[in-house]
Amino acid sequence: MKQLLIISALVLGVSQPAFAQGVLGRLGKAADKAKGLSDQLKDLVITDKEEQDMGEAISAKLREKYGVVQSAPVHKYVSLVGKSLAASSTRPGLPWTFVVLDTDGVNAFAAPGGFVHITRGALALCENEAELAGVLGHEITHITAKHTINAIKKSKRVGAAAAAATRSDLLEQVVNQAYTNLLENAYDREDEEESDQIGIRLANTLGYAPSGLGAFLTNLSERNKDLKEPSGVFASHPATKARVDRLTKQIKGEKLAATALVAARYKATITYTPVSVTVVAGEAGSSSLAGSGSSSAKPSPSPSPSASPTPTPASKSRFGLGGLSSKLGPDKANTGTVASAGTRGVNPDRDAKGGASPRIVIVTITPADLEAFRRGISG
Repeated sequence: MKQLLIISALVLGVSQPAFAQGVLGRLGKAADKAKGLSDQLKDLVITDKEEQDMGEAISAKLREKYGVVQSAPVHKYVSLVGKSLAASSTRPGLPWTFVVLDTDGVNAFAAPGGFVHITRGALALCENEAELAGVLGHEITHITAKHTINAIKKSKRVGAAAAAATRSDLLEQVVNQAYTNLLENAYDREDEEESDQIGIRLANTLGYAPSGLGAFLTNLSERNKDLKEPSGVFASHPATKARVDRLTKQIKGEKLAATALVAARYKATITYTPVSVTVVAGEAGSSSLAGSGSSSAKPSPSPSPSASPTPTPASKSRFGLGGLSSKLGPDKANTGTVASAGTRGVNPDRDAKGGASPRIVIVTITPADLEAFRRGISG
């Protein structure tokens, strides 16, 4: 019992700037020889700061794998939709960051701590702002409900490896497994359904038609109808029809009556052309950083000089990405988790070719910007 109390104290006592200062490898030195860390995994306490640090490290890997659309107008628009939704969520105080990944694959990823990623392929498939709000609301809920962290705690893969691991090894594996889970969309059905339910409530609260998520899913299902296995975003979900039926039932039962689609504003900013999954499948397996994206997508507006892309050097990141990125390993040429795609089945959207630049696009959004944007949500 005394030994377990010591281990618990170490878990609870991790200093907030641990990741940021690159001291992941030094955490829990006193417990390096302690046994039973796998039993502690389910009780692992991760602070908000650590969660954000993990999210930044995972986001860096996603940006490296898929590249980032280098357009300030596109990022500002997506961020305005996302931040409007996040402000009504249960965790409005997180430093929410919305990133548009430069790939034709249709996908979205919610990294811990407030990092939401959506591909330009998914933006191309959306037909209006209500659909985008439905997708972003779903991803925001994965973060507010800490689904990624909870999935790690339930992971047999991490638990088995942790049996002989040190505290520092355990935390390292948590980050690695979280990244892998995001690529695989490996959420429990209960987590996915909760994200659907809360996500459309968030959209409805702002005035968006809550049917937007169902419409997006229907389009995605039609796009992927000839695939034998699920691909990309929401790949872990059950049949689309059953899922859309649940959403329709929820909308009726909860009397979610908002009607705004905001199609004109969406189409004025998002001008990408959807790419057939057969084309994306043909690109799967190529270097994830080769080129700058499919030529079939319309070019993004050029970033304004005042909001130009700003690189985030790993060695100087406020989240200490130098240490974490090296631990996560390289991913520029479909190595590691990506290399095993063949054994995990065909997944064109997950393995789609990405753009050349991983640089974050910096945009500034003021409270006045958000207020004006929300006023533009009308039926």
